[in-house]
Amino acid sequence: MELAQKQQGIACGGLAAIIQLIKTLRLRDELNRAASVLKLHLPYDEADHIFNIALNLLAGGTCLDHIEHRRNDEAYLDALGAQRIPDPTTAGDFCRRFSHVQLIEVMQAINRVRQTVWKQQDEDFFDCATIEADGTIVETAAEKKEGIGISYKGKWGYHPLVVTLAETQELLYIHNRPGNQVSEQDSAFFYDLAIEQFKKAGFRKIVLRGDTAFSSTEQLDRWDESGVKFVLGYSAHPNLCKIADSLPKNAWKRLNRSSAAAPDKTTRANRPKVKEAIVIANGYKNKRLCGESYAEFEYRPTACEQSYRMVVVRKDIDVTSGQQLLFSEEKYFFYISNESSSAAPAREIIRASNKRCDQENTISQLKASGALSAPLDSLESNLAYMVFASLAWTLKLWSGMLIQVKGNESQRRIRRETRHQIMRMEFWTYLNSLMLIPAQVIRSSRRRIFRLLTYRPSVELLMTLHDHVRRPLRC
Repeated sequence: MELAQKQQGIACGGLAAIIQLIKTLRLRDELNRAASVLKLHLPYDEADHIFNIALNLLAGGTCLDHIEHRRNDEAYLDALGAQRIPDPTTAGDFCRRFSHVQLIEVMQAINRVRQTVWKQQDEDFFDCATIEADGTIVETAAEKKEGIGISYKGKWGYHPLVVTLAETQELLYIHNRPGNQVSEQDSAFFYDLAIEQFKKAGFRKIVLRGDTAFSSTEQLDRWDESGVKFVLGYSAHPNLCKIADSLPKNAWKRLNRSSAAAPDKTTRANRPKVKEAIVIANGYKNKRLCGESYAEFEYRPTACEQSYRMVVVRKDIDVTSGQQLLFSEEKYFFYISNESSSAAPAREIIRASNKRCDQENTISQLKASGALSAPLDSLESNLAYMVFASLAWTLKLWSGMLIQVKGNESQRRIRRETRHQIMRMEFWTYLNSLMLIPAQVIRSSRRRIFRLLTYRPSVELLMTLHDHVRRPLRC
């Protein structure tokens, strides 16, 4: 094994596209204006610290300590055009400087840049914006982290609120809370912030979506008056179940969730359900769904002054032990909405509410990227880390969203597929396909050239991405 003397290479050559993306969007200027917590920039400004955390994750790091590898890599410093970058301890100290209000200002600055990204989209992009909110547990076994709590699952840690845009999986806001807080805590405030952003961007329809914990009945009238639509789960209170029981039989319609065509006879047969066979053989109690039906009625929550549509799904369940039927039961699921029946039939309300499950994929990707973690010692500092680290996921999405769907029909189809492929990639697939490509960094004539040292099929995708992020933006 020998050490080369002159050539310098990095494993994350795809960062060239991300660095160009940051320049094109002028993200540095917005962050420096919003995150003004340093008295002197010697030698780093606020954006340097934030990018240091986000780019560490895009370069393959998974925690703050991996910044130490980056700061000792001369080729990595050349790629960034920096002489040095903050060490892990300095990065942690920077996160401790922020208050909750200052972090909201940072998220608002990122959202202002997001407005620029949205302006590059086609006109139909602004047809509808679906805002989703949910809580997730960030578990930690540490005993000296300020603000931790024990969740209803018996896990110690934090319980951040995550607010996302369903159409693009973008993270709009994140709000850290103790682990013992309920999911909907402070959700109305961040819903309102998101609504303001989408109205400013010119979206023609705004929809709020959430599970039963987020049906803030005291806010529904206000949202309805402002023209915001909502499809929210609603708890199966005894009075609602009583109303559902009293509905006539002709009010119920069969719910068929299958939309796929009949399978081709030449396709491979399905494998047997091994788990169900074990349950039956051992005589375990098993709940089997026999059928579903749905209905709707008008309902006025106690905190509201007007009535809204209440769509109810009834699940018919057989409880068995082995192959013996013990009893049958019915279970109700309720959804409240202010969508008109002409614009959204009851079946569409159910389908829209079920799509909320896709937000779990977004949350899982934020965790996979390392954004939803708690490496520091307090509630606010860990929130700061989450905000800065989640920028890695945001930059990944923006790199796909800036691919312009233009040209002839064939070019539009290819670019649309490329755009969708990048946006729907899992974070680690994105890293291994587009970021972790070996490259030589050449500094010449006040330029930095990334010369890729290997070829794989994803290199063409990276070249397409890089070409599009360099193009001038529409104002």
